[in-house]
Amino acid sequence: MRDLSHVDDTGTVRMVDVGSKPLSRRRATARGSVRMAAATAERLRRLPKGDALATARLAGIMAAKRTSELIPLCHPLALTHVEVELEVGADGVDIVATAETTAQTGVEMEALVAVSVAALTVYDMAKAIDKDMQIDGVVLVEKSKVEL
Repeated sequence: MRDLSHVDDTGTVRMVDVGSKPLSRRRATARGSVRMAAATAERLRRLPKGDALATARLAGIMAAKRTSELIPLCHPLALTHVEVELEVGADGVDIVATAETTAQTGVEMEALVAVSVAALTVYDMAKAIDKDMQIDGVVLVEKSKVEL
């Protein structure tokens, strides 16, 4: 079981001890999308700035900050920056989230949670007019670490 960082030699789930790791500057970027009918995307595109996309952006940022409350074995992190970008295309909304911290562990989960919650928020706001939307392709696209 050694290849699973959150499972000890006996198979017991545990939080990883990062206490002896040095602080480093960490950054992770994730992306995902909400696929929808072209008419739904057009409706979202026409909304005044600050409505659906602003709500989804804020939801993603708030979710990144609360990742350790949502994912049981994640370490609580002092995030130094979270950015969530949403772009309405012809058939959906593309989402990119970047999280940064200076810590002893990475911020991949925070970026992934930000994208996921932003996508769920878009879905929630448009579900009344499009029952066939799909959240798609939530993936980690980049992570970096710079030792201090």
